[in-house]
Amino acid sequence: MNGWSGTALVLGVALLAVVGPLLAAGLLAWRKHLARARRRSPLTADLLRGPGDGLRGEIDQLRDTIDTQLLSLAIAPVVIYALHVTQSYLFGVAESTFRTLCSVLAGVAVVSWSVWRVLVASKRLDRLLIGLDAEIAVGQELDQLMSEGARVFHDVPAEGFNVDHVVICAAGVYAIETKGRAKPIRGRGKADARVNFDGAVLRFPTWTERQPAAQARRQARWLQEWLSKAVGAPVAARPVLAIPGWWIDRPEHEPFLIYNGKKPQFLLKPRGESLPAQLRQQIAHQLEQRCRSVKPHYSK
Repeated sequence: MNGWSGTALVLGVALLAVVGPLLAAGLLAWRKHLARARRRSPLTADLLRGPGDGLRGEIDQLRDTIDTQLLSLAIAPVVIYALHVTQSYLFGVAESTFRTLCSVLAGVAVVSWSVWRVLVASKRLDRLLIGLDAEIAVGQELDQLMSEGARVFHDVPAEGFNVDHVVICAAGVYAIETKGRAKPIRGRGKADARVNFDGAVLRFPTWTERQPAAQARRQARWLQEWLSKAVGAPVAARPVLAIPGWWIDRPEHEPFLIYNGKKPQFLLKPRGESLPAQLRQQIAHQLEQRCRSVKPHYSK
């Protein structure tokens, strides 16, 4: 095979590598366009956000990253080897220790980079999956309060963050922050499932956290300020921290509300003056407008 035919072969393979995926993407877009031209979604409004909706998008991105890097791990060494062989046998480039070393180092660099990205993404993915499970579990329990007259909203978009859950009832408005934390396995039974809370600091069996309670307070403050402006009347929002699956030890008279995600009926317990029904309806209307932002899948 002469130089020109070798070059044509390499260019042809490269062209197919680019055109193939583009052609597949174009066909998928065309098929979707034809399907949407003949039928439309029966839903005429966006959907309400569900528990953990904000996490789902990030989880999907991380899974895409892991898939891409795993594909790179499979393809990159083959491509580097093919380029090396092409230079040797199609273009007559002499073999040398230096050129071989460069190819090997390039392969090692690409593989190392992909492995590192997979490990980082996998670690982040594990944390998000625990968080998603926790938000779903807490959200499902909170939804039971609707049968007792409460209104419940999930994953409320704020300014650069989301409020995991908001409960509106006669007893008031609650901003609930959920934290999913894996339990250590040390053979200590219940001791490995207890967390101590002093009003500010969470002391787990093998680590300590200060941010969750402070985060819950900040988010409740934002919700309170936004709702007060939105409805044109003072609205108090009380912070709540949910840590599902843990036994929580706390001082008897600690006013900060923290619980393990089960039996949230305590939120309905009257605490002072009742929130008027009309104001509850106005608050729910504002939250529904803010949370009805999920496009139906068929219309995407």
